[in-house]
Amino acid sequence: MSKYRIKLELLGTETIILLEDRSDADFLSELWEDNSVPPIQLLYWLNEMAKLWQDLASVGCRASLLKDQNLRVDEDQALCLKQLILDPPDDPPSLVELGLLWQRFFSQSGRTLYGPIGQLLTQLSSGALESVEEVRSQLQAIAQAEDPPIPEESEEDATQPQPLPETASEDPEKMVYRTMAEDQPTVVLPMQLLNLTDAGMTDIGSQRDHNEDHFGIETQITKQENALGKTLRARGLYIVCDGMGGHAAGEVASAMAVETLQQYFQTHWTDPDQLPDETTITEGIWLANEKLYQVNLDNARSGSGRMGTTLVMVLLQDTNIAIAHVGDSRIYRVTRKSGLEQLTIDHEVGQREILRGVVPDDAYARPDAYQLTQALGPRDNDFVKPDVQYLELNEDTLLLLCSDGLSDGNLIENHYEKYLTPLLSSRANLEQGLIELIDFANEYNGHDNITGVVTRIKMRPNTDQLY
Repeated sequence: MSKYRIKLELLGTETIILLEDRSDADFLSELWEDNSVPPIQLLYWLNEMAKLWQDLASVGCRASLLKDQNLRVDEDQALCLKQLILDPPDDPPSLVELGLLWQRFFSQSGRTLYGPIGQLLTQLSSGALESVEEVRSQLQAIAQAEDPPIPEESEEDATQPQPLPETASEDPEKMVYRTMAEDQPTVVLPMQLLNLTDAGMTDIGSQRDHNEDHFGIETQITKQENALGKTLRARGLYIVCDGMGGHAAGEVASAMAVETLQQYFQTHWTDPDQLPDETTITEGIWLANEKLYQVNLDNARSGSGRMGTTLVMVLLQDTNIAIAHVGDSRIYRVTRKSGLEQLTIDHEVGQREILRGVVPDDAYARPDAYQLTQALGPRDNDFVKPDVQYLELNEDTLLLLCSDGLSDGNLIENHYEKYLTPLLSSRANLEQGLIELIDFANEYNGHDNITGVVTRIKMRPNTDQLY
């Protein structure tokens, strides 16, 4: 992640904008020369540049769009910048220079300018178009045409554009600062959902004769799309439960908890734009607990014979999530910036003692250190206090929900870089990645059932909400 200090003269303040490191991303100019890239994709990138031109004007960094080497494309074909470049204060860039850059892309790639796109670039580079709104309106009209008039190849010679004037001084005093005081305010770019994929799998393990784990995945995705891009809305409910109580008890408890929560949120998650509040989530968990507890009472189960289950759950609404858990199943988050983070704290005696101030080595020296302090089913709601927290995602994220058969022995902490980090890439197959992780867990652990649910959330800056 790169940091840049931008002085906003109108506000009289300094703001730090964070840019994800795109040094390894493909050069836009090289992709422009690739004849396998369809014309409609080129129009999409032109539209993205026009949007960014308008947004970067607010912070005096339009020059960032006029350097070929600064324009990159990530693995999801989204346009991005390697760095921010300050506009010369006495000679800010104009739309004419943007038009000349676009002409150069076409001429250097051998793609000839025909019809409306040629007319647009001629108007832009001559100064006939004075606003970004006019440019984007024409791009939209071209993209919506039945046959976008940009031929893949042509034998005609393209008109060579005039050389671009220098727009950003190499004087270090006029370049963007790369260091700043720690007390400066930080602004994280607003993000929007680009893609959402998920996968789940459970395995009996190498030493068990039945599987008491259960998981559930429910995802709803709606997409609004036109020729210049798409807007994605998504809602997801992801659950992993690790049952206990012996054969025909633990597996019933885990399945019943998943089914109860899925049915509950079908009627209690009604706002299409918001996650349920903490009270609603907690009451859903209590409902699942009540059903399991009543079965135990009806069957006169007692002590270790009572069926029960752990619970980890993620509710996702676009780029926001709520997580809840009871017991020692876990939720992990993996990002390129922060690596691995464990988002839940096990509800077990050892962790309880650590929270009370006991040294970890002493806390886990107890013979009952791994005994659960709470679970769904064995006791009534007075003894079930689920942890619920809300998080806003602001970069590509992989979430892993898992039973302790997968997380035991610090397996995730020691091996996430090999098995989880690669799954952040859109090119990675989540199901295959999960198969490989569970196969490894059977070798590494194998003493228990093994269950994992992975969710990959891909995002991009939402420039419509930037300023």
